[in-house]
Amino acid sequence: MKRYIIATSLFSMLITSCGKKLDLLPQQSVAEEVALSSDANVKKVLNGAYDAVSSFDLYGADLLLFSELLGANGEIRWEGTYNQPREIWQKAILKTNSYVRDTWTNGYRAINICNNVLSAISVVNTADQNRVKGEALFLRGAMYFELVKLFAKPYSAGNVTSNKGLPIVLAPTRGIDQSSYVPRSTVEQTYTQVIADLTEAENLLPANNGVYASKFVAAGMLSRVYLQMANYPSARDAADRSISQATAAGKSLTSTYADAFNNSSNPSEYLFAMQVSAQDGDNSMQLFWSIPAYGGRDGDVAVLAPHLALYTPSDARLALFYTGAGEVRSGKWKLQYKNVPIMRLAEMYLNRAEANFRAGTTVGATPVQDVNRTRVRAGLSTLGAVTLVDILAERKLELAHEGHAIHDMKRLKLSSDGFPYDANKLVLPIPQREVDASKGVIVQNDGY
Repeated sequence: MKRYIIATSLFSMLITSCGKKLDLLPQQSVAEEVALSSDANVKKVLNGAYDAVSSFDLYGADLLLFSELLGANGEIRWEGTYNQPREIWQKAILKTNSYVRDTWTNGYRAINICNNVLSAISVVNTADQNRVKGEALFLRGAMYFELVKLFAKPYSAGNVTSNKGLPIVLAPTRGIDQSSYVPRSTVEQTYTQVIADLTEAENLLPANNGVYASKFVAAGMLSRVYLQMANYPSARDAADRSISQATAAGKSLTSTYADAFNNSSNPSEYLFAMQVSAQDGDNSMQLFWSIPAYGGRDGDVAVLAPHLALYTPSDARLALFYTGAGEVRSGKWKLQYKNVPIMRLAEMYLNRAEANFRAGTTVGATPVQDVNRTRVRAGLSTLGAVTLVDILAERKLELAHEGHAIHDMKRLKLSSDGFPYDANKLVLPIPQREVDASKGVIVQNDGY
């Protein structure tokens, strides 16, 4: 039987590997000896990794949507007819939830594509090997980070050397038997792998790489990781590197807050974004958050009064909300076929501000200088000094509804809709079919 690069979940590979039909080249799959045989083909597989992470189930929507629904806390409401997102909003998630299953499945699919690329780096032209390896490591590290935040207890809960993290798979999976199932590593081991991937990626990646991962993107993701771990000196330094590298490459805040959203091409503020057009890419945040007048569904997510009350009347960020289909909607996800911002320069300024404040340092800038950058852009007056409360409030308003909600709440040990930050119900269940297929190797999360 031939081997094929079929990057999917362990359970799905178990199914597709069992019969002779695998000898028929599956649609959208490529025989291993073809896919990894040349420089051009390995680069095509790498492009496939970007395509995988941009899917509906990952950065195209659900990684962002799940965070906002879990962290709703009376500020947004799911009004759509789909039960699976409603379960997440209500914190009553079934182990068979298909949205949760597909995020796990496609996260590991993307990881497996990266593992295939990394296994064939020697085939890549020498001049491009560092870049290709760096991109694959970045994408793998980013996926492990996104999954561990959703499918494991938060780092802030402690017990990181005993709480279950993720199965860590670092080699291509092209055929499945029982020995292929990997037990869950600890939260600490998972974060260690994420940091290793992203650190090596930052070292290997070019200073600028168009819409693809670059040094400042890897450094920015590292700042997120360290902030989640409450390692403030490292979060500060990574954010500072990201800012320095990004601004040297021509990145800057957009002139208005509205200009940072609903873009067909990356504006100056985007450090990393999913590319979307009418022909390719997936912006299902727009599908769920917008309304039929702009190509969305029926307005599945409504923004509620408690969130709107957080803004002062003169804040340009308040002006971006609009009323449609009977409720207030987020203007960040208004228009169809627009790029999905995953990391903005504004976030890096706020990461650096918070980390500097907590560490009692002024690396790169003072906390008040960084906070004033986003305040001024929002049409607000500058502050002469800031407290931690000021910084966190600015972060909440600046990054609202972009996929940060539950992760910030967990690291800050805040409750959501009455559930404490470390509650079992704020952790997604491992898809039951994964648990069943592994015959006990992959252990289900507590509470499920």
